Amino acid sequence: MIKKLLIANRGEIALRVQHTAKKMGIATVAVYSSADEESAFVKQAHQAVLLPGTQLSETYLNIEAVITAALETGADAIHPGYGFLSENAAFVEACIKAGITFIGPSAEAMRSMGNKIAARDCATNAGVPVTPGITGTTEELLKSYGHIGFPVLIKAAAGGGGKGMRVVENEGDFQLALEATAREAKNYFGDSTVYIEKYIAKPRHIEVQVLGDQQGKLLHLYERECSLQRRHQKIIEEAPSPTLSNEVRKRICAAAVALAKSIGYHSAGTMEFLVDESLNFYFLEMNTRIQVEHPVTELTTGIDIVEQQIMIANGEPLPFEQTDIIQRGHAIECRIYAEDPAQRFLPSPGVLKYYQEPSFEVNPFLSNAEILRIDGMQLQTGDTISGDFDPMISKVIVWAPNREEAGKAMLSALQQYAIKGIQTNIEFLSGLLQHPDYINNNISTKYIDQNLETITEQIQQKKKQVDITIPLTAALAKSLAANQDQALNIWQVIGYWRHSPVMNVMVDGDTLAIDIIQTSPLVFVYKDQQYRAETRHINGIHYSLLLDRVPHLVGIYEKRTGCYEITFNGMTHTVVRPDMSYVDGEVFEAYSGTGGKAGNITSPMPGKVIKLHVKAGDVVKRGDPLLVVEAMKMENNIVSTKDAAIEKVLVKEGDKVDTTMTLVEFSE
Repeated sequence: MIKKLLIANRGEIALRVQHTAKKMGIATVAVYSSADEESAFVKQAHQAVLLPGTQLSETYLNIEAVITAALETGADAIHPGYGFLSENAAFVEACIKAGITFIGPSAEAMRSMGNKIAARDCATNAGVPVTPGITGTTEELLKSYGHIGFPVLIKAAAGGGGKGMRVVENEGDFQLALEATAREAKNYFGDSTVYIEKYIAKPRHIEVQVLGDQQGKLLHLYERECSLQRRHQKIIEEAPSPTLSNEVRKRICAAAVALAKSIGYHSAGTMEFLVDESLNFYFLEMNTRIQVEHPVTELTTGIDIVEQQIMIANGEPLPFEQTDIIQRGHAIECRIYAEDPAQRFLPSPGVLKYYQEPSFEVNPFLSNAEILRIDGMQLQTGDTISGDFDPMISKVIVWAPNREEAGKAMLSALQQYAIKGIQTNIEFLSGLLQHPDYINNNISTKYIDQNLETITEQIQQKKKQVDITIPLTAALAKSLAANQDQALNIWQVIGYWRHSPVMNVMVDGDTLAIDIIQTSPLVFVYKDQQYRAETRHINGIHYSLLLDRVPHLVGIYEKRTGCYEITFNGMTHTVVRPDMSYVDGEVFEAYSGTGGKAGNITSPMPGKVIKLHVKAGDVVKRGDPLLVVEAMKMENNIVSTKDAAIEKVLVKEGDKVDTTMTLVEFSE
């Protein structure tokens, strides 16, 4: 049996693998870069080895360094997690050469299915339908793409996880998108080969989890629906799929098993399919590794997929038959990202001023039927979300007897997730889960990208429909309680200088006049109606607010003196007492994205300049690309805000930049 397992990955997936290894009595070794020195996955491993260097190619993508760490620590097996080296056949061969067990498929199977082009050939040979497409270098594709027809999807041939993927609607945008994809592919996967295929209208993204042992048994663990994506990267996944009929479910799962069997596959793997509006399915690719969204399958089947990976690698047969595997209930996963949906999901690295994960114990309104699982990095208040890695903070996974109850459970969990100091997609996810199109399953892989402005507007409209007295009362109770212990009378509580107990309070930018009657318990008048309220602290920033005898679960976070962020029903409201702090102008200032300040260009996020398109003296038009800034492994095009001539370019490729630096100066 495997005795010591090196995990060639970081963050959330490293902790996930550690969890199962501990359950199985296997010691673990972490490898880490200097940026991850204080991370939980490093501290919780039995041993940890620093990978020298600062670039990914020197650390997590450095095969020699990882193998050396395994040999030096006596690890007899390596689990690659997902991303990085997880689908690198050369890494598998290096493990075998060093006498180390690789937790995953063979190098041959990985080459057959890990590369999108080889995988499509295998699918065609197995009789599984595929969409038309071609592959090659940038130069080759520029000569041969014409017969595919627009729109096309461009992606890294060796990629996964949405990295290096772009949709191009017309020929004019093709070359720049192709070159950018090739750069991302080289940077993230070490292979600049690019693949393009015909883009299907309104597709669903359905994937099937398979498991195969080394004795030849191959089974499926049913399917997952992964259609809700932004930038071709999933943000909400669920199992079972609400789209498939039972007949199509049987056929797509059977196709996945047949395709995996055709290459003698063993270990865990995922067959990904596009499903059109008529429920015809087309093979997309195979991921020869564990998937980010594997927890929804684990919660609906009761099978620990990481445990099965380890047992299979150890030569043990699968302990169950296909008829033993049953889907029960419904599971939903939401990926929590450090990004700003209002700015088209721009990455938002930075320091966590407050961090608290949800717990079902907080919410007294849920039954005991639901299951909550958090797969994260075990972050703490004060930790930094680095711009050097993927912006995913954690995954929230819930299980309930049916989809409707699972959706309610997820909304409750998101309401309790408190992350302050950076932008996140939590409120966006809450709004999306309450949107009629999600509830009625009227979605596709393009849904978010095509409807982002409409979705954002509807979320804001829903926010405005909230009973404003709830966030107002929560903030009043918090601010007035601050002086309660020291106060001798109401005047000292609300401000000794006042001539009357009337105050103005700003809620989401609107000024409300409040007449304070008493403070303990809180009684006040708003719009000629009297309210009575009490709060009870639950944990962290969560309180039970009893407003006129009706209980509400709220989050109350004091952003700064006199300024409160109140979370209620999945939405965050900003409440300001201007008499306590003159911050209202700052609180409601619009986000300063990419643009010309005094004729200059700044970056909308911290990152690294990876390509310059212009030089001093060039003439550009509004919308022309100026440079590319990479943040959290995503390329962001910085474009001209007007027709102008370039006076100076103040950065060079490789420079680190932040939001305060001028990148390009226009001439007067």
